[in-house]
Amino acid sequence: MKFGIGASLRRKEDSAFITGQGSYLADRVPDGSAWAQLVRSPIGHARFRIENLDDVKAMPGVDAVLTADDVAHLNPSPCVGQAPNSDGSKLEVPPFPILATDTVRYVGDAVAMVVARTPAEARDAAEALMVDYEELPAVADMAAALQDGAPQIWPTRRNNIAYDAHVGDKDATDAAFAKADRIVTLELVNNRLVTNYMEPRGAIGSYDPQSERYTLICGSQGVGLVKTVLAGMIFKADKDKFHIITPDTGGGFGTKLFVYREYPLVLVAAEMIGRPVTWISDRSEHFLADSHGRDNLTRAELALDAKGRFLGLRVDTLANMGGYLAQFGPFVPYVGAGMIPGLYRFKAVHGRVRGVYTNTVPTDAYRGAGRPEAAYMIERLVDKAARELGIKPDALRRKNFVTPSAMPWKTPTGKVYDSGEFDGHLRQAMDRADWTGFNARLRTSRKAGKLRGIGLATYIEACSGGAAETARVALNGDGGVTVFVGTQSTGQGHVTAYAQIVAERLGLDPQNISVVQGDSDAYEHGSFTGGSRSIPVGGAAVSVAAVNLGERIKAKAADMLESAVGDLEFLDGTVRIAGTDRAVGFAEVAEKAAADGDNMKETDSWAPPEATYPNGSHVVEVEVDPDTGHIDIVSYTVVDDFGVLLNPMLLAGQVHGGIAQGIGQAMLERTVFDESGQLLSATLQDYALPRADVIPDIGFETRNVPCKTNLLGMKGAGEAGAIGACPAVVNAVVDALHRAAGIVHIDMPMTPERVWRALKAAQAA
Repeated sequence: MKFGIGASLRRKEDSAFITGQGSYLADRVPDGSAWAQLVRSPIGHARFRIENLDDVKAMPGVDAVLTADDVAHLNPSPCVGQAPNSDGSKLEVPPFPILATDTVRYVGDAVAMVVARTPAEARDAAEALMVDYEELPAVADMAAALQDGAPQIWPTRRNNIAYDAHVGDKDATDAAFAKADRIVTLELVNNRLVTNYMEPRGAIGSYDPQSERYTLICGSQGVGLVKTVLAGMIFKADKDKFHIITPDTGGGFGTKLFVYREYPLVLVAAEMIGRPVTWISDRSEHFLADSHGRDNLTRAELALDAKGRFLGLRVDTLANMGGYLAQFGPFVPYVGAGMIPGLYRFKAVHGRVRGVYTNTVPTDAYRGAGRPEAAYMIERLVDKAARELGIKPDALRRKNFVTPSAMPWKTPTGKVYDSGEFDGHLRQAMDRADWTGFNARLRTSRKAGKLRGIGLATYIEACSGGAAETARVALNGDGGVTVFVGTQSTGQGHVTAYAQIVAERLGLDPQNISVVQGDSDAYEHGSFTGGSRSIPVGGAAVSVAAVNLGERIKAKAADMLESAVGDLEFLDGTVRIAGTDRAVGFAEVAEKAAADGDNMKETDSWAPPEATYPNGSHVVEVEVDPDTGHIDIVSYTVVDDFGVLLNPMLLAGQVHGGIAQGIGQAMLERTVFDESGQLLSATLQDYALPRADVIPDIGFETRNVPCKTNLLGMKGAGEAGAIGACPAVVNAVVDALHRAAGIVHIDMPMTPERVWRALKAAQAA
């Protein structure tokens, strides 16, 4: 099919975006809307009381001031994704109130919301609200939070431990280590990140007293999940009383998946004042109000025999939860721990994850959600092992890869790899990167006074699993087709991708296929976009529905053509008797179906039996200026296995974007709190993001092995670039620093100052 599965079709949605015709949340503000401003704590840990509430309510333009009393009928924000304690006890979830009651636990914690006629009046009133804070001892550092005598964020959680979860087999791992000829140890930091999507969050709430129905417009990653959490878990109300709309959304990366406190607040405020209420975050508020990502401290140990074969892996991770447990916060590092074996054959693995409370912004899923942390740990550890053993990094990996003949391979953490040729994509990536020619380039760099390094990393992740997705595919009166699906595009190109699947099944030009998403009234099914599941899972549901709709179209056309169904084929929006010119158009079929009372709609679901496991190899080459610590990425090559490809052009965009975010984490992005919990990097003047001059040209290829557990043979690709990039970039920089000064590790982000200081310290030693 010219425009079907496998075609590099240009994105249908882009013409609207690049001509300014997109419709984002800020474009949806209704006439007469009031504006909301949150009052947030400037202190990391304190008891508080509001002193002049009545005075602020009487200020010009102020419609309402909401405090905890006004939302006492609402449940706290729920923690949906939890982690099991290894002793069998239930995870204790402290309340995360919609507005803080008498205690704040991080800078940015919300204590009130002011609603006024204009944004300026709302800001003025919020600044006028006098909040008396009685500062309490605070702790922002995880290691310090675990010490006896540390400030307690939650009184019942001794040493601030939120949970203590284990994966794998501790006894078997201890036994493997007891037999080891060599043990390699590495301690590393997975730095905290602030998402910084292009479009900050916002919410528009309204209430219809006649129907007693709430409408929320918000940027999200799926209206189905928002509706489930908001209605059933926070409002404790019938879901039919809620209408959730997500318009065009400028970036999500996991962080727009959640129901934040502003969403119920604008709904309560709209009901209170009798007109719509709008809240739109600015960039600084994003740093304080939206969940952060990553933030792990890890100690890892690798046990090897005398021949360099992996025997056991032992990993102990501290994961910063922040001041509260966010919606999926505890689950993220726990699910990531399931991927710590990487692509390697291990006899035994044991991972321990402890969630730790601190007086910082709560953390939650960010692109990859635990899997980048696991890949970074194992690939840095294997690289360090290769250096200590005097084995080439690719040779040590090959010696321990899971081989194709061993698949399906069940890891010691219970994951089942169905397919892959790990050695194949590693060799291909090294070949494309001209690994063997590195020494010549190294000599050139040295003549110029630069340090040069080359590094590689492999990765595997688990994605595209979980619950079923459902899709509805309908034949329109004009002969076009409409897809209704509950996933949500935040820039990935879903409208094009789903249209290609339907085009493949029905022989219809994608321009005649439309996609409806982001409206809970238009489509009652669906969950969310996350975990690279939209196309492998949602697309599979679309495919099933399209196939079944096609059978109904052919059955109707068979009557019209007086032909057997088996003799019919789809061609350019028609149903034709194969080998003849006798055909009827889809519009004619739709007209006949309407006359017969057939709605020509198909709703079908598909549930993944197992996660998929995309994998690949990244090879990075860098130059480092020893006088400044500046890093230039001079070459970047990646070869991925994504199974069956839907649209290679869309895929390349996803990989490039993920790599850019991985480079940002590896080299630039540093979230800094002081001891009291003040966020010192709370603006883009203090927090560095990757820009065009940092990102190199990326050589991207695939070496695909179809997935055996996915209906379409796909493996998912949305997070892959961010998973492989960090270890590859760090391994390359460490290679350069080791050649020059014997340095074996440097933590992310590898800012110029950190690199320079590491070189100076090594030279002075």
